[in-house]
Amino acid sequence: MPTLKEPRLDEILAFCAKDPVERVFLEDVARRGLGRFTAVEGRRSIEALCHAGSNVVPSGKGCAAFAELVVSGNPLMVIGEEGAVTELWQAACDHLPRPREDRPGQPVYVLEQAPEPGETGLRRATQDDFGLLVPACAAAHREEIGSDPLERDPESFRWRTRMQIEDGRSWIWRDDDAILFKAEASAWTPSAVMLQQVWVDPGVRGCGYAQRGMRDLCRLLLRLVPVVCLFVRAENAPAIRVYEAIGMRRTISYRSLIF
Repeated sequence: MPTLKEPRLDEILAFCAKDPVERVFLEDVARRGLGRFTAVEGRRSIEALCHAGSNVVPSGKGCAAFAELVVSGNPLMVIGEEGAVTELWQAACDHLPRPREDRPGQPVYVLEQAPEPGETGLRRATQDDFGLLVPACAAAHREEIGSDPLERDPESFRWRTRMQIEDGRSWIWRDDDAILFKAEASAWTPSAVMLQQVWVDPGVRGCGYAQRGMRDLCRLLLRLVPVVCLFVRAENAPAIRVYEAIGMRRTISYRSLIF
């Protein structure tokens, strides 16, 4: 049987350094002192790592060892590199409810070279944008996850949106009350930034704002980190066209199990 342990921060960072894009979320959470981690101990270093919370994020070889941990936690989502999630799910599926959505093959895109300018009014969001961002972020969540966070836990969702703004992890390009482009950083380390909640108001879609906003956001971030990355649903062809048009390249695949 594999040996499980609570890893030290230096062990987590060493593990994440082996694949800083795939493990960007794990590294970000560890650096911020959030969440709970369990690791599979190898001879010289940890071989697999799992963040267990409402979202479970496994990584590495041997993730089946985390099955009991996941079953006891009643997660809302299991997400991460496709092989790690698949191995964990196969070990735990008999003891968990059937996910309402299973999304294998979600491409992870990376960008290392700054694209051409988008010439937008993109800027960091401020608290003056909060009232506009809350419903937009909720709509983006509904499109992506299929549930309304303002119905499930409105106070936590509003708090999270406010914290993203305060932490400098939210960007917006707006024209009065129309959001031409917005995005958030779901994870940020010295090696990479992972983006999420890329969004354009439905009434102004199809005008090229998403590509222009992504160009300027990636240019901004690539002055600070070596890589910008994100993952996307495999069937989201409009988003994939935007990412590939600015020069992002596909790398690994993620899998999401949504309960």
